[in-house]
Amino acid sequence: MKIELRLFLQVLQLSMVNAIKGVFVSCDIPMTQFIVNMNNSMPPSQKFIIHVLDSTHLFVQPHVEQMIRSAISDFRDQNSYEKPTS
Repeated sequence: MKIELRLFLQVLQLSMVNAIKGVFVSCDIPMTQFIVNMNNSMPPSQKFIIHVLDSTHLFVQPHVEQMIRSAISDFRDQNSYEKPTS
């Protein structure tokens, strides 16, 4: 009886679905690299990329969405040309 119960529990564990809550990010290749580099600069306990789907799509932890948006906004501001006023 114990053996049958163990086998049943093992089969039950194998059939359970693992789901992870996250945010789907779709962007161009340079912006993907920017986000990947941001992730790589973090300590291991703070890494936020769950999965790199392809060169333009990422799946990240939901709590970093605003941080990514802010970093992208700052990056764009630093790399935008403003004509000097004369």
